[in-house]
Amino acid sequence: MSLSLTADGEPTVLSFRPEDQYTTMNCEIDGDMENQVEQEEKMRLINQVLELQHTLEDLSARVDAVKEENLKLKSENQVLGQYIENLMSASSVFQTTDTKSKRK
Repeated sequence: MSLSLTADGEPTVLSFRPEDQYTTMNCEIDGDMENQVEQEEKMRLINQVLELQHTLEDLSARVDAVKEENLKLKSENQVLGQYIENLMSASSVFQTTDTKSKRK
């Protein structure tokens, strides 16, 4: 396609070749294909981000549950430690003995 400017500065078509039409159509198809590829890539990335967000939420919930379980076990350990200490102090086996008084 050939363009020319008229006296008032407006473009005008001097000649039109049929192959120009196919070139224009190919450019539009190429543009559509690129746009489609970009949209698919964008959707893939969005889905990946959403999946990672869900994974992060799951991991965060798991960390909270483990922290809670850890606190519970610490408390139980303190109770058991106190219980063992009380048993040891009540038992004659673990009582401190005065060896000097027994020898006399």
